[in-house]
Amino acid sequence: MEGARERLEEMIASMQTNGMESGATSPGGGPRESGSNEDRSTLSRRRPRTFPYFKYLPYQVEDESERQAGLEQILNHLYVAVSAGDFAPGAIHWTRELRGWLGLKFDLTRKRRAELARLYYELALAPGIDASTGERFAGMFMLLTKRKHYLKAGQDLTLDWRPLFRELKVFVLPTEAGVVGPTNIKRNFRSLTKLCGFAQLYFDPTEVPAMLEEVLPYFSTSFSEGAFVVFGLINLLFPTTPPPKDASNSLPQHYLPTFVHLWSLMNRSKAIDTTVLDLFSRIARDSLAVPHVPFSEYGIFTADQSATIFTAILRLLEIPVGQATSPYSNVDAGAGLAIMLERDQKKHPIAHQLARWIVMSLSPTCLDKPDSILGNLEGLIQAVETFYHPSNSGAWTKSLAQLVFYLADFFVMRWNRERSGEMDIPVERQLNDALKKRFVLCLRDVIFMGIYAKSGTAMAFSLATLHYLAFLEPTLILPGALQRIYPAMQGLVEVHRTTSSLKALYILSRIMARTKGFRCHITTMLGLALPGIDANDLDKTINTLSYLQAVCYNVPFHDLTKGRDEVSGNMLAMEWITSEVGRMEQEGADVVLDYENDPSNEDEEMILRSSTASLAEFLSSFLGKVFTLLENLPDAARHRSGSPEENVVNTLPATFTPLLAALSPDLYDLALNKIAEFVSNHVIHQARDAMAFICNALCKVDPQKALKRFVPMLIAAIRTEIDDNNAASTRNTGAEVLPRDRGLVWSVSMLSMCVVHVGDAVLPYKDELMNIAIYMQQKCEGTPTVHISNYIHHLLLNLTVAYPVDYSLYEEATLARGLGPQDWGQNPNPQDLNIKWHVPSREELDFAVDLLRNQGEGAVKALRCLIDGSSPIKRDGTGKAWSDEVSRNLTLIRLLLSGVAGLLDRERVMQSVSTSTKANGSADSRMNLDESQITELMDDQDDELGNIYEEDVKPTLHYADGYLLKPEDPIYEQVHQIREEIGETLHEVHQFLSKHQEDDVACFTPLCTAYKSYFIDVGIERSAHVLDRVTRLLKADIHPYKISGLRKDYPRPLMLRRANVYHIERLRYNASARPKTPLDSKLLLDLADSSVSLYTDVRKSAQSAGEAAVKAVIGAKTLAIPPLLKTLENALKASDDERVKGALFSLLFSSLAKTIGRDWRFAPTMIKLFLKASAVDKPSLQKVCSGSTFTIMEFGRTVDRLAILDKDIVQAIAPGDSATLADAEKKIKSRSRKIQDKRAVQDSQKALLSDELVDVARDSHWKQASRTTAIVVTLGMRFDTLASDKCIDLLATGAIDPHPGLRQLYSGAMMGLFSLVETRALCKHSYENYLLDKRHVPAKIEVQTRRDDPSWTEEHLASFAQADAEYYVDHDYPGWLVWTSKMPAYKANCTEELDYDEKETSVLTSIGKYLTREWFTKLFAYLKQEPRDSTADRFRMANMMLLVAAFKLVLDGFASATIEHVKAEVLSTYGDGSDKHQHRATAEILAGLFGSVVDRSIQTRETVWEFCFPLVIRIFSEELTPENFSYWTTFLHVLLQGRDPRRAWPLVEWLSTQKLDMSSNAAFKESTKIQFLQICVVDAGWHFQLEKPILEDYLAHLDHPYKGVREAMGGTIAQLYRTRYHESYRNIQALIEDQNAASSLGKKPYVPSEDFTKNIEKVFAQLEIWRKERTPGQQTPSSYTSASKTLLVCFDAMLNSIDCTQLLPFFPSLFIEPLLHMMDIKEDQELQGLAYLVFRHIPNVPHQKGEDAALINALIHIGKTSSLWHQRLRVLINMQIIFFRRLFIISMEHQRMLFDCVSSMLNDTQLEVRLGAMTTLSGMIRCSPVALRNQMVTLLNKQFTKQLLDNPLPKKPRTKVSQLSSEPSTRTNTPTSEQTSLVVKRHAAVLGLGALVQAFPYASPPPKWIPGILATLASKANADPGMVGSSVKSVLADFKKTRQDTWHVDLKAFSTEQAEDLEGVLWKSYFA
Repeated sequence: MEGARERLEEMIASMQTNGMESGATSPGGGPRESGSNEDRSTLSRRRPRTFPYFKYLPYQVEDESERQAGLEQILNHLYVAVSAGDFAPGAIHWTRELRGWLGLKFDLTRKRRAELARLYYELALAPGIDASTGERFAGMFMLLTKRKHYLKAGQDLTLDWRPLFRELKVFVLPTEAGVVGPTNIKRNFRSLTKLCGFAQLYFDPTEVPAMLEEVLPYFSTSFSEGAFVVFGLINLLFPTTPPPKDASNSLPQHYLPTFVHLWSLMNRSKAIDTTVLDLFSRIARDSLAVPHVPFSEYGIFTADQSATIFTAILRLLEIPVGQATSPYSNVDAGAGLAIMLERDQKKHPIAHQLARWIVMSLSPTCLDKPDSILGNLEGLIQAVETFYHPSNSGAWTKSLAQLVFYLADFFVMRWNRERSGEMDIPVERQLNDALKKRFVLCLRDVIFMGIYAKSGTAMAFSLATLHYLAFLEPTLILPGALQRIYPAMQGLVEVHRTTSSLKALYILSRIMARTKGFRCHITTMLGLALPGIDANDLDKTINTLSYLQAVCYNVPFHDLTKGRDEVSGNMLAMEWITSEVGRMEQEGADVVLDYENDPSNEDEEMILRSSTASLAEFLSSFLGKVFTLLENLPDAARHRSGSPEENVVNTLPATFTPLLAALSPDLYDLALNKIAEFVSNHVIHQARDAMAFICNALCKVDPQKALKRFVPMLIAAIRTEIDDNNAASTRNTGAEVLPRDRGLVWSVSMLSMCVVHVGDAVLPYKDELMNIAIYMQQKCEGTPTVHISNYIHHLLLNLTVAYPVDYSLYEEATLARGLGPQDWGQNPNPQDLNIKWHVPSREELDFAVDLLRNQGEGAVKALRCLIDGSSPIKRDGTGKAWSDEVSRNLTLIRLLLSGVAGLLDRERVMQSVSTSTKANGSADSRMNLDESQITELMDDQDDELGNIYEEDVKPTLHYADGYLLKPEDPIYEQVHQIREEIGETLHEVHQFLSKHQEDDVACFTPLCTAYKSYFIDVGIERSAHVLDRVTRLLKADIHPYKISGLRKDYPRPLMLRRANVYHIERLRYNASARPKTPLDSKLLLDLADSSVSLYTDVRKSAQSAGEAAVKAVIGAKTLAIPPLLKTLENALKASDDERVKGALFSLLFSSLAKTIGRDWRFAPTMIKLFLKASAVDKPSLQKVCSGSTFTIMEFGRTVDRLAILDKDIVQAIAPGDSATLADAEKKIKSRSRKIQDKRAVQDSQKALLSDELVDVARDSHWKQASRTTAIVVTLGMRFDTLASDKCIDLLATGAIDPHPGLRQLYSGAMMGLFSLVETRALCKHSYENYLLDKRHVPAKIEVQTRRDDPSWTEEHLASFAQADAEYYVDHDYPGWLVWTSKMPAYKANCTEELDYDEKETSVLTSIGKYLTREWFTKLFAYLKQEPRDSTADRFRMANMMLLVAAFKLVLDGFASATIEHVKAEVLSTYGDGSDKHQHRATAEILAGLFGSVVDRSIQTRETVWEFCFPLVIRIFSEELTPENFSYWTTFLHVLLQGRDPRRAWPLVEWLSTQKLDMSSNAAFKESTKIQFLQICVVDAGWHFQLEKPILEDYLAHLDHPYKGVREAMGGTIAQLYRTRYHESYRNIQALIEDQNAASSLGKKPYVPSEDFTKNIEKVFAQLEIWRKERTPGQQTPSSYTSASKTLLVCFDAMLNSIDCTQLLPFFPSLFIEPLLHMMDIKEDQELQGLAYLVFRHIPNVPHQKGEDAALINALIHIGKTSSLWHQRLRVLINMQIIFFRRLFIISMEHQRMLFDCVSSMLNDTQLEVRLGAMTTLSGMIRCSPVALRNQMVTLLNKQFTKQLLDNPLPKKPRTKVSQLSSEPSTRTNTPTSEQTSLVVKRHAAVLGLGALVQAFPYASPPPKWIPGILATLASKANADPGMVGSSVKSVLADFKKTRQDTWHVDLKAFSTEQAEDLEGVLWKSYFA
């Protein structure tokens, strides 16, 4: 019924939605109320494919009906597998098939996609399905919903959020999810959070109230984990898609004030800030397109919410401000389990969320509103602008670079999708040109700094941002970019700027090529880039080549002056470029290049044509540079090392292919001549690969021309080398090419690359190519033979494979009409391409087969002669010639097999299938169960343990891939016969080598690789990883062209490559696993034999080949396993350790392991042999065994027994027609029965094996015993059978084993058994209840709350102050935020016992027999042993949990020992308590005793408490020491955490009634009592209700003399006040209404209570009295200093806590002045330090708008009026921090007041204050909004300049010493007050002007008013003596120092007179 209801809701929803298209990061849904008439059952896509994959293939593809028939076949099998409960391997296999079907770009209908998405969502979360299997299903769900446009939320698909919530609760709310047993394997929480990201979009927004009702009650800051969990769950589950118009309670502004209020409850937490902004950004994104959600200049948010969010953004960026500490504290340490809900910051950086929120809130309404989102964004960027400069890098650099990148990324995405109509956004919200321009200008300056960042990551982000900004506004970005790039490319600035400029050119090249005027600079830039090709700087070389590649993909290298009379040569372009560069130099960074209007279109076109006249010269220079580079290229250390040399070699072909394709015919001829000449005249061994790639690029572009030049030349060179130079005439050792052979290898390598991927152009030379192959094979030996074989392989590939032979930038029609300026940077239409493919012709195929026959038969013959002794090369046992020859021929065979892979037909390859295989399915089978499902092809079937899948082998799903040969074609049979002959030969060679040359590694290695090719290279050359390689290369090349919101805006050559990748994907799909033939079986057994060779290298090669082979051949795994097991058994008997290692690696470290684990014909043998191997005392074997222990343990894990699924969802994919459905139902019954039978047999086998292994564990060495026990536990413990008597005996006796490692293992296993028994009893012995987490806890009850009664909360809390309780409330959250109608509680007197059934009782009785008094005696003795490892010297929870279970058996009467025995043993264990180990053991035992009576009857509890409590009190009162204190703190946590404090009432009451003893000198004793009380308060939280007398006592004794007591007291006071706060709304509705009524920010939390306010005022009043009583300068502690320290510890804790805003009202009136006084107590440095720490916390406390007025006024008052200069200086620190951190919420009035105060403090009489004021003023100006900044700069510039000029320094009289001097005072000349005043005024003016200059340290060029200030300082104050002159020089020197990189530009900002004034200050002579 539930499924039917959901389908009905979905159908109604689908009738209420429209068809808005959306993309990956754009809004995911539209309004739900508009109608739609489209048929979802036939429509597959909301947006047509950009690239028509099927259209461009060179062969006819299948029609849509065939694809859909294939889909139905897959779904029918999937339906059978899921319905029968065959999830792994059945459903997983068909899921893999479905994934492959989708990978071929076939489309599901939206209806079918939605059905499958629901099914996989259900399977991913279904109780009972194995976690790893569930992850595979989750992966498929994510694939089906990967793009938002696949399925529209609400219309196509709606999902239920509750199953996901249920799974997440298991992790983060375990007390709510029920008792989790040991065998209930949890899912991976990372997989669940990832699943949320995809499913969240499809949760119904009308479910918001229900979700809040479910989740918000868990919110609590009393135990802050609850708050973190709620925020995490809301962020993961909350549906942000827009609700219908009428659902007002689901609209964003209905719940946003509540969210903001909850946010304000969690101050100083970075995790919460991140989570909230992530949520808000998604709400902003998904509400953008919804007309009925109100939208303003703040997006969907209000002005206050916007300002609050921007303040949080500033916090999150963690920009350092002065001496400020972090705005965050250690609050996040309390997140606990909630850290599992956090998104991965690497994959979801916070900058992404921030940028998304900002961009999705932008609209044109922002333009004329100063405090809009756009205005605040500008303010934010201006505030942090200087932190983008390369000289100012730090921890913030990456996040700032990410922020601007994501801002630009989201803006571009919105811009493009709004323009294309994909984002259907109301017109008034759409981005417009004015908004775009302001956005680009906002980011422009910081990006021009960021592209020169020192951090490579930051530079990459900045360059990508530059690309986006240039895309948006080329005319705003390109002028500034060129102005910076030209000097860098001309070598006028630092080298690192040149590298950055090359990278910038690389990403700007396409935009430049498309933009009028700027494209005329391209050829000049190419010329300037050429010097970058330098063998001494390979990184710069790579950047230069990449830039050239980018240009070549967008610009045709055609001389456009040809045939044009009006322009000739490049003079016009040169003159224009020279003038433009001069203009850039003159105008500097603000240069404006308005190319749209000047030059005219005609003139610009002429300039462009002129610029192309020098392309021939450029090409010649470029090739010369490349040749020089190759000649000087160092040899790469080794292949695939990632070295710069290797990168250069890889970059060259990527550059040359587009370059050569872009050349005009005459330029191509020029390149061809130069390259051919270089190849013929040079042999550069280290550049061989690079040059070969270049030759390949040359030949691919124009094969006819190139081959005509190269083939004869290279063949002649090869013959010359062989005949004249004796190259390759003898063998050589190693892989190094001898100098003699290098010429030959050079020519062969060039020829190899010249004849690949050039199509039929090789046919005119087929005789020459064939003859030279034969000739080289006859004549050559040694290393060159590998290159010769490679040549043959390349030639075969060229002849037999289909691939594009089209690399042109333009269509042929375009080239035919002639290229012009309009073709630069053109944008080809992906729908309208004409691709030239090479499809092998008959002549080519004949040539290929001739070559194959010639070389293959020769190699086969040679190998047979070599092994039968008829070869002239004899195996003499000493020389290596025989091995060389075998190796050479094997390598040739491997390459031949790979070369003709495209001619091999999978159907023909498997024709000779053995009889047993045919019984299981036709030879025409693709729909097989490869990987773990191959038991159906075993020859010796065992229905109970082996195959149950024989009906699954179905006819193939084979799609067209262009296979050319027909079965009746003669060469079809020839090719396959040659392959079979090669296979037989390989088998013979293997037999011979195994018998006669087992140590010949040189032969075995190529033999194994040949085996690998034989198995996997069928249909496609899989051994070369073709698909991976071409995909990776294409991905790298298209990366620069990817722009958010645009699809496949790629150059034409890249789209051609995309078509080729799709063709290869089809080939790969068809090259699936195939049934094995008899020959396959022989070869597989050969590999199995070599996998256990004595020689490591042979083993590795064989294992690698074997791993590939078993994945390619069905039935291979079960064929290979028995001989490997036999070998392992024999090797163990013979102590043949090498073979043992080989067998273990082959069986357990490969894909065979999973098969063995599922097939219990093999698993028992494997387990026993593994245990025997683990007993071998050899380190290398022990290492192997250790690494595979978990694999073996997995064998014994229980298989899925039961899965609970919604039948309706599964039924949606059932076959449509009744006949097929009936057939499916039969299969379901059959399959289900077989699965159950197999499971039953396997379980019985596992139980038998478990009992058998128990005996092994008892009698073996501890290492073997530990592994055996681990296996016994996984085999033997089951929900139904629990454990056998033998297993119980092993565990119970093992728990007191003398060996500590074994004891720990057995104890853990025993604990697991106890837990399993208890879980089974709680689930009422039902496995289904167990899966559904239905637990019946006898003590648990639901209590009806009286939430509508106003006095309910007060009464509820008052009950916690009483000893007697009606029920216990263990959970912290009920009622803290809101009350629900019922709350979970526990009976105070639970007389109902757990209901054990017969099986559970039997097991407990069996265990109980072992729990004698002696057992406890031994166990307790071991507990108090000194641990071997000091880190283990702590309270061990595992011991305590075991004891809880054991004591429960004692109390229930199952155990032999009684409670009296236990008591006696406890006292004996504790003894006299003199040893810390006695304390540790006693703490663990007592915790176990207390834990065993939770939820028992009062009588049972009293029995234990009467014995334990006096002992605990005695220890707490008298016997604690620093050594044993930590054990008892953990004991206390165990007793109180997560429990009702009334459960431990005697202890809580005792701790709460302990009074401070001021006369006691036992400081440790006093402090421990307070610390224990603090633990009690923290663990009880707001349930602790005994605080009043405690606070009275502590506040009366703040001046305690001992530090330890004071610190404990301060911390406890802070915790007591923190836990007093709670909100306790009667329900969710009341909470939301109250927040909405208060403000858009919700209600202000943590308002101080009347009692709190009175206490604070009273404390500070007392403090003031004590301060006055203290004698100034007193060295000894006083009441004032002691009390101050207590308070400071308390305030430090409170200000670091989430409730720090509670103290806000007291900062101005009570805090600041006393803190400043404390900092002036020089006699007590500890007090000073604490006071300073607390004082610096003040500006970090978050304020709401307007709350900081009194604080700012107080700081200003102190700054202006305090008589102590230290105080005036200290308030400056906080002024700057407050100004920066509150930038978006501080009022304009207070900003001005702060400026006035700080600027007036420049006139302070104290030098330190003046210098501090300068720094503060500079920082405030730097981060001010532009309007205020400009205003203040003008005002202060005028003010300080006037002050300097109005207070001139009097001239000194010539005859005597001046009476007016600013020099420091001396003994003989004390300055008068007038003199001092004048000096201070001048100094203030100098510092003020200096502050203005230093506020813009990196602005280049400097603002126009700075030169005037500097000139004024240099001319009017530089000559002043003393500090005034020194400050002037410092300001001027700093100005120059921060501008080293840009000084050549900045100097131009000064007039001649100003520069002269500066001269002599900045450029003083060294000798002056």
